[in-house]
Amino acid sequence: ERLVAAFEGCTLPAAALHHREHVQIAWWLLRAEPPLRAMARFVDGLRRYAAHLGKPELYHETITWAYLVVINERLERAGRQRAWAEFARDEADLLSPALLGRYYRPETLASPLARRVFVLPDAARPAG
Repeated sequence: ERLVAAFEGCTLPAAALHHREHVQIAWWLLRAEPPLRAMARFVDGLRRYAAHLGKPELYHETITWAYLVVINERLERAGRQRAWAEFARDEADLLSPALLGRYYRPETLASPLARRVFVLPDAARPAG
């Protein structure tokens, strides 16, 4: 909860916000509120945080929404009440920025369009 408060209040040092913390904040919000409200809250917070750092261009719409949707799905499938340590252990692939390679071609994620608006996945998901 303190991590979320520091993120939303823009008091979290930039050096303390890595991919894992992004996932943890999304996990917490998606457990605390209905999914659409939690997702909107995360997006608003991330845009505000990037602007606070003076780097609004860091925000990436497709990456943000894709992770939020996958995190929400994983919570729904295996239980929203799992503690963070359990969730992180069970869903370890979410902690890798490479996860979206299952769903997107690299050139799609690198595109200005994907940065501005959510783009649907365009890579075949591997079996398994």
